[in-house]
Amino acid sequence: MILLTVLFLCIFSTYSASVKGHTTGPRINNDKLYKFTYSTEVLINRVKGLPEDSAGYRISSGVDVNLVWRNPNNDDDQLIKIMIKDVKIENVTERPAAKNIFKGKHSENIIEKEYLSALQRPVILQWTHGKVKNFYSYKNEPAVIQNLKRGLASLFQIQLHSGAAREVDVSGKCNITYHARENQVTKIKALGTCEIEKTGFTSYNELLDISTKATSATIYVLEDDFIKSVRAEENHVLSLNFQQTTNAKIVSKQKLELKSTEAGPRVIAGKQIASVIKTLDSNYVAVPLVAEPVMAECKNCPSISEHWQAIRKQLEPENLSNAEATRHFLSFIQNLRKATKEEILQILRSERNVVLPQLVDAVTFAQTPASLEAMLEFLDFKNGSSSVLQERFLYACGFSSLPNELLLKSLMNRLQGQIGNSEIRETITIIIGALIKKLCDKGGCKLPSVVRAKKLILGRLDTAMKEDDMKMYLLAVKNAVLPEAIPLLLKYVESGEGPISNIAATALQRYDISFITREVKETMNRIYHQNHKIYEKTLRTTAAAIIFSSNPSYMEVKNLLLSIGELPLEMNKYMLSLVQDILHFEMPASKMIRKVLKDMVVHNYDRFSKTGSSSAYSGYVIRGPGASSTYSLDILYSGSGILRRSNLNIFLFNKNAQLHASQVVIEAQGLESIIAASPDEGEENLESFAGMSAILLDVQLRPVTFFQGYGDLMSKMFSATGDPINVVKGLILLIDYSQLIQLQSGLKASAEFQGGLAIDISGGMEFSLWYRESKTSVKNRGTIVATGNIIVDSFFVKAGMETSFETEATLNFISTVQFSEYPFLVCMQMDKLESPFRQYVTKYESLPSGKRYTSRKGKVKLLAGSEYPLHQENSNMCRKVFSTQSDSSDSWF
Repeated sequence: MILLTVLFLCIFSTYSASVKGHTTGPRINNDKLYKFTYSTEVLINRVKGLPEDSAGYRISSGVDVNLVWRNPNNDDDQLIKIMIKDVKIENVTERPAAKNIFKGKHSENIIEKEYLSALQRPVILQWTHGKVKNFYSYKNEPAVIQNLKRGLASLFQIQLHSGAAREVDVSGKCNITYHARENQVTKIKALGTCEIEKTGFTSYNELLDISTKATSATIYVLEDDFIKSVRAEENHVLSLNFQQTTNAKIVSKQKLELKSTEAGPRVIAGKQIASVIKTLDSNYVAVPLVAEPVMAECKNCPSISEHWQAIRKQLEPENLSNAEATRHFLSFIQNLRKATKEEILQILRSERNVVLPQLVDAVTFAQTPASLEAMLEFLDFKNGSSSVLQERFLYACGFSSLPNELLLKSLMNRLQGQIGNSEIRETITIIIGALIKKLCDKGGCKLPSVVRAKKLILGRLDTAMKEDDMKMYLLAVKNAVLPEAIPLLLKYVESGEGPISNIAATALQRYDISFITREVKETMNRIYHQNHKIYEKTLRTTAAAIIFSSNPSYMEVKNLLLSIGELPLEMNKYMLSLVQDILHFEMPASKMIRKVLKDMVVHNYDRFSKTGSSSAYSGYVIRGPGASSTYSLDILYSGSGILRRSNLNIFLFNKNAQLHASQVVIEAQGLESIIAASPDEGEENLESFAGMSAILLDVQLRPVTFFQGYGDLMSKMFSATGDPINVVKGLILLIDYSQLIQLQSGLKASAEFQGGLAIDISGGMEFSLWYRESKTSVKNRGTIVATGNIIVDSFFVKAGMETSFETEATLNFISTVQFSEYPFLVCMQMDKLESPFRQYVTKYESLPSGKRYTSRKGKVKLLAGSEYPLHQENSNMCRKVFSTQSDSSDSWF
C-alpha cells in the first residue's frame, strides 16, 4: 500500500535533508529520448468494499520525454517535451469477457478521433529546479483532454530536498510537504488547502451534510539526475453524517515508469523561451497548469414535461408514503434545476390535479432563480382560496437547504403586498423568521435584506396591539432566534397573558445557553415563584425547564426543589418527574441536583412522594457511532384531569451538531366546565381552547386550532368525525449536496447526495362526556430516501456508483385519560410501528456506444416495531385503563 509506504518514509526521512548527490533539481540529458509507460486509473466503491468489486477504468499509454532547450545561463532551467502515444483503455479489475465492456475495443473505437488526436499532441514544460514554471499546449483543445495532460505534467512538479512548499498543479495551488532520502522523494499534498474554482453546495445543517476526507501521496524514485519512476495515489472518502453506511470512496492512481533511453532529437539553441516555443510550433500558448472546468451535457435526457408525465402518478397523495414517490421527487428536482422559468410555468399551469401540491414542493425545492420566479408568478397571494398551494410553497421555503437573500427578499415583498388569507400572512411572517436564522447561521446577518427583515419583525412585535399580531411576530422571532430580541421576549413572558407569554417563553428555550443571561434567569425565577403575579402552570413549568437547562446555581436548584409540595397537585407531580428525568438521563443539571439533594431539608419523603399523572421522560430512539436520536415526552394535566399540555420532541445529534427534528405540542385550557370541575389557581378566566403547534427540522410552523371558545367547542363536539387534523404534509428536500472533485490525474469526479422526506404529522383531541374519557393523539408518518451518486466521466468512458437507503416509519403517541373517578387514570403510549429498511448499491461502467456493465446489490430488513419506555407508573396505569375499557368506549360524543 502506497499510504503505508508513505508513513514509513515520513518517519525515517528526518535524518536526510535532500536526495543524495543533489543540491539543485532534476535534469534531463541532451539529445536523449526517455521512453516511459504511463497509466492513470480510477476506482469507485463503498468505503469497506472489496477492491475487486470496484467500478472504474484505466487509461494507459506510452510517454516520450526529451529535452528541447536548456538555458545557457542556468542548467536547471529547461524546456522538455512530453508526448502521449499508444493510448489504451481497459478494466482496472479482472472480469469475465461477458462483463468486460472494453473487450475487443481499440482506443480508436472508444475515443473520438478528434479527442485521440488532441491527446497525442505533445505539450512543452518549462522545468526549473524541478518546478513546472510554464505549461505550453494548444489553446482550444477539449478541456477533458487538456486536463489529462495537466495530470501527467503535474507529476514533474518535484523538489529534491525535504520541506514545505506552496505549489500549483492540476489540483490547484496546494500546500505540499516533501520528505527526501537517498534517491527517493515522497510528496504529501494537503488536498483541503488547494485553491481551485469550486462549484456546488453543501447541506445547511451539519447532520444532514456529507463528511469528506481526502489524502494524496506521491513517491518519486530518481536515477542519474532524472526521474526513474513515479507512483501517486489519491483517496476521497464521502459519507452521510447521520447514516454513515451511505458512503463512497474514490481512488485515483497514477504510475510513470522509465523503460528505456535512446538517442533523441537535438536541443534547440537560443536565449529566449518565447522564440524557442515559436520555433517548435506557433500554435503553442502558455495555459494554466490548474485544471479547467469541464461542461457535461446530458444526451437523450427527457424534457422536464416528459419527466413530469412519467412520474406524476407516483406523486398522488395515496402513494406518498411509498419510498418510490420520494425517489421520483428527488430525480425530478435534479431535472427542474436545468429548466427555464417558462418550462416550469407551463407544467404548473397545465396541472389541475391532486398532485399539484407535490409539484409545488418539487419546484420550490429546486431552489433556482428560474424556479422561484415561476412560483411567485404562478401563486396569486391576493386569492385566499388557493391557500393550500401557498402554504406548501412557504413551508418549502422555510425548509430550504440553500437559503439565499433573493428568497428572503421575495417573501418580504409579498408580506408587504396584498394577501387574501390571514393564515397565509401569518405563515409568511413565521417563515421569514426561519430564513433570517438560516442566513445568519451562514454569516449573512448583515445582508441588506436580512437587516430589513430583522427590523420589520422586531419593530412590529414591539408595537403590536392585537393579540393575533403579537402571536404572529413572536412566532417569527422564535424561528429567527435573534439575540437582540431577548429583551422583548422577556417583556412578553413576564407581562403577557396566556398564549402570548407561553410563545415568548418557548422562544427563549431555543436560545443557546450562552444567551441565557443573569437577567433572563432572574425573570424565569420570578415567574416560577410568582413573585409579582399569578401565572399559569404551563408558563411556570417552561420557566423551570429554562432554569434547569442553563447551568443553574445551587440556590436556584434548591429553591426549585423546595417548591415541590407547595404547588398545585399536578404541577407538583410534573416538577418531581422533571427532576427525576434530569437525573436518570444524566442531563447537565444532574450534578447540581445531586449536590442539593444531599440536604435532607430538600430531600425528604413527603416532598418526593407526591402523586399525580403529569410526567416528563426522555430516552434514546437510537444510539450510533455517527449520530444518535433522543425523544422526550412531557405531559401536564389540570387538577381536574384534563390535559393542559403534551409535548413530544425528537432530537438528532452527533458530537458537533444538533437538529430539532420534530416537536408536536398539544395544548388545552378552560375545559373544566364541560365536566363540572373547578379550574386551577390562576386559570379561572381562561377561554376554552385546544390546539396544536409543531416544529419540524428546526422550523416552527403555524399553530393549528382545534377549537376556540365554548360555543366553538360545543359545535365541534357534536359534529366531530374523529378524524385527526393535519399539521404538516408534504415532500421535503432533506439532504442537498453537490461537489466536483478535481482528481490529480486530470479527471473530475462529481459527487451528489440528495435525501427526501415525505412527512405527514397529524393530531387530534377527543372527549367522551358519556364515558368521561379524553384522548389526545399525535401521528408522525415519514418516508426517507437518500441517494449518493459518484461519477467519473471522461466523455469517452464513464464509471459510477449509486448508494442509497430508504425507510418508512410511523411513530404514534396516544394519551388516554379516564376521569370518571378520582384519582383519574392516565395512560400514555408511544409506539413505533414495524418498518422496512432497504439499502442498495449500484456500480456501472459505460461507453458512449451504449455498451454497459452494471452490478447491483441490495439488503432489505424489517425493523421491528416497539413501544418506547416511559416511567413505571405509566405502565401500571395503562394496565388499569385497558382493563376498565369496554368495547363500547369507542363511541365518541
